[in-house]
Amino acid sequence: MAILKFRVYWEDDESIYRDLVILHTQTFAELHKCILKCFEFDSKHHATFYRSNDNWQRGKEITLEKYSDKEYKAEPLIMSETAVGKEIREPNQKFIYVYDFHKNWTFLVELINVNKDAEGKAGFPSCSRSEGIAPSQYGTKGLINEKLSELEEKYDLNTAVMPDGYGQEGESDSESETEEEDEVDESTSEEL
Repeated sequence: MAILKFRVYWEDDESIYRDLVILHTQTFAELHKCILKCFEFDSKHHATFYRSNDNWQRGKEITLEKYSDKEYKAEPLIMSETAVGKEIREPNQKFIYVYDFHKNWTFLVELINVNKDAEGKAGFPSCSRSEGIAPSQYGTKGLINEKLSELEEKYDLNTAVMPDGYGQEGESDSESETEEEDEVDESTSEEL
């Protein structure tokens, strides 16, 4: 059995990628699930692969299922019925993976290594390398996450007691404004 190693780039930023390993006998459906897991996406939407060339042009389609609302130029292959190894035509075979046809998440998938000395099926497919912060499927994600929330809870930043000489925002300003208003009132009454 051979292990195929693919590098999956997010189309909008090639510095964000995941390396995936999969057995050549496993299907595109398994590759699809692995890509979603590695990029922390859910599996609620339509998806398809396209066999591609070096110029990233879309060729033969390998779809999750045949969608009734989509027109096909040629009959597509079905992911669950198509082994990844059967669609490898070149040493650096490329595929385009499109997920969620409304958001049109596009990933560039490139074969980067073939290891022919593979044994067993345990642990495949899997993510072997992760570079960059994955795009957020539904909103913002990145440096602000659960760990920041835990830090805020640990130190309870909202109710911290201020050291001597420091007050809450607006405290000292309102007291000095009141004193200034009193002085202004006294001086205007003396002039009248």
